Amino acid sequence: QIAERMGERLRQTSRSVNIRERLDFSCALFDARGALVANAPHIPVHLGSMGDAVADLLAQIQRGERPALVAGDTVISNDPFHGGTHLPDITAITPVFAPGAPHPFAFVACRGHHADVGGLTPGSMPPFSQTIDQEGWLVRNHWLIRAGELCHASWVACLQEAAIPPRDLALLWADLQAQSAANHLGVDLLQELLQIEGEARLLCYLQHVQDHAAATVRRLLDGFQDRAFQVELDNGACLTLAVRMDREQRSATLDFSGTSAQGYHNFHAPLAVTKAAVLYVLRCLVDEPIPLNAGCFLPLTLLVPEGSLLNPRPPAAVVAGNVETSQAVCNLLFACFGVMAAAQGTMNNLTFGDGRRQYYETIAGGGGAGEGFSGSSGVQTHMTNSRLTDPEILEQRFPVQLEQFGFRRGSGGAGRWRGGDGLLREIRFLQPMTAALLSGSRTVAPFGLAGGDPGAPGSAQLTRADGTVESLAGCVQLAVSPGDRLLIATPGGGGWGSPSSVVERRDA
Repeated sequence: QIAERMGERLRQTSRSVNIRERLDFSCALFDARGALVANAPHIPVHLGSMGDAVADLLAQIQRGERPALVAGDTVISNDPFHGGTHLPDITAITPVFAPGAPHPFAFVACRGHHADVGGLTPGSMPPFSQTIDQEGWLVRNHWLIRAGELCHASWVACLQEAAIPPRDLALLWADLQAQSAANHLGVDLLQELLQIEGEARLLCYLQHVQDHAAATVRRLLDGFQDRAFQVELDNGACLTLAVRMDREQRSATLDFSGTSAQGYHNFHAPLAVTKAAVLYVLRCLVDEPIPLNAGCFLPLTLLVPEGSLLNPRPPAAVVAGNVETSQAVCNLLFACFGVMAAAQGTMNNLTFGDGRRQYYETIAGGGGAGEGFSGSSGVQTHMTNSRLTDPEILEQRFPVQLEQFGFRRGSGGAGRWRGGDGLLREIRFLQPMTAALLSGSRTVAPFGLAGGDPGAPGSAQLTRADGTVESLAGCVQLAVSPGDRLLIATPGGGGWGSPSSVVERRDA
């Protein structure tokens, strides 16, 4: 409840469409070690990775690289190599103290995807970045508020260090203050709970929910066998996973060895993102009402080679790893556990804007089918849980018109249980802007399982004002003019089971 109320405070006090309308943010509670305890049902890729950001802050303090925290502090960070996801996702971390205690007993944190943090393209989702400095402003554990005082001057000085700084400082500052307001509410509510329940009882339950989650995951692992699977990305890279069970210890090793090495592109998923995908999938498979928390990791050993696509070294570009590779990792995990065919495997990231306005959205698609259920159509699958901006708000705030938006019928893969259908979304531009599409599953279709057919891959085309039609690649940067129309067809999900079994069943 505390995390959910923090989320509503963040939504109400934010200014950007990204946070206020699309709800691209997450709020959660952490224990004194930075381990995730509980969260609101927000964005899975945020929630499973924020704990690493809190732990990084604590490690810097322990090494003497940062001063000790005091009441009223709020620290911000987006460093993908220290618990971040990609640069638009900025985490605000606030300690919670018991009366008279020198050290915090818990932390509250929220992560928001900001409209623009600089970088090569408006909206900070450049399709062709090769290093992290091309993606915008990077900050690691910088004070937003110190002992209750806003640190605006030092924030501005920090921004000047970016190679390509943010385009709308006022909007960025406003949304950061909204994050601090959400955290302030979380602190008040946790301290109120402390007074009601007492410190000993509260600390006991912060640990209990994690121990309980570990026990539920151990029961889940009892039903799985050793398996291996591989998923290919459009750029030719491969994700490889082998799951090995230890029956005696009731634990499992998830070995990603064999995954492609990092390269000169931006599809690298930081280690925190890889861990977030694992945490999300396990929580989906647990058939008990537990909060997503760090306890789910206790029965697991993750082997993720450093310098690979799923654990890159700096200065790797990572903007697509958070939104695209994370989706492929989820498909890999569900398939390796033998549970579900591939969902659309992409977030279909669309950004457009200029020096004054920047807009970003992810577009839903088809979900994968599994034994006994068909895939969902037109949903935000797996690692994203954001909303699409209402057409009225979109057209009021930006010089565009929404021409069409509906289901892409027949795009789900056939099978005994059919994959979900994708969507068609077309936008007409009314002013000159820069647009960028960052997407996957354009050449490699979302796979089916158990004999099911793959879903239809995605596609995009640009119709110029003079009627000229251009087919677009999955990653593209465009200069658009008034009257140009961009049509995006999102992928369908993979089917499960042989399609012939549907006919046999009907005949019977």
